[in-house]
Amino acid sequence: MFGLTPLGTIHTAISLVALVAGFASLIRFGEISARHPLGRTYVWATVLTCLTGFGIFQRGGFGAPHALGILTLAVLAIAALAGRGKLFGRASRAIEMIAYSTTLFFHMIPGLTETFTRVPVGAPWFTGPEDPSLQKAVGVLFVVLVIGCVLQVRGLAKRSPAPLPGGVGG
Repeated sequence: MFGLTPLGTIHTAISLVALVAGFASLIRFGEISARHPLGRTYVWATVLTCLTGFGIFQRGGFGAPHALGILTLAVLAIAALAGRGKLFGRASRAIEMIAYSTTLFFHMIPGLTETFTRVPVGAPWFTGPEDPSLQKAVGVLFVVLVIGCVLQVRGLAKRSPAPLPGGVGG
């Protein structure tokens, strides 16, 4: 269906689980975090999406989608490290939030590309990865990412206790 290989079909199904879990987590908690079951589902489905994506070579050999998969795994690792401890000090929670949100944005790039170069069948919206309309759509999503991250960090700052005089707390 839609020119997908069996691995491509599995990859797509897993990526849809990740997207649903990621957006559901954002809606429910205002963030994606491995502290919540939805966040953990998002993280593991994203890892599996990346790993299954490495075996897909529809457009030739190793390419930009594979590099994006590696980048996504690296950003997931940063998010996990930030969420587990104080590696980044007081910025750890903000870095975790921004990193997980960024990986959701990364999902959207091949998602838009692969979906809308295939549908509607016979008259897809985009001609390929270099289509200027697709690049504009990704640009709009990037602006949404930046605004979303700013709102998340502002919300975090409002929830965090203020430091006590003398630099204690916070």
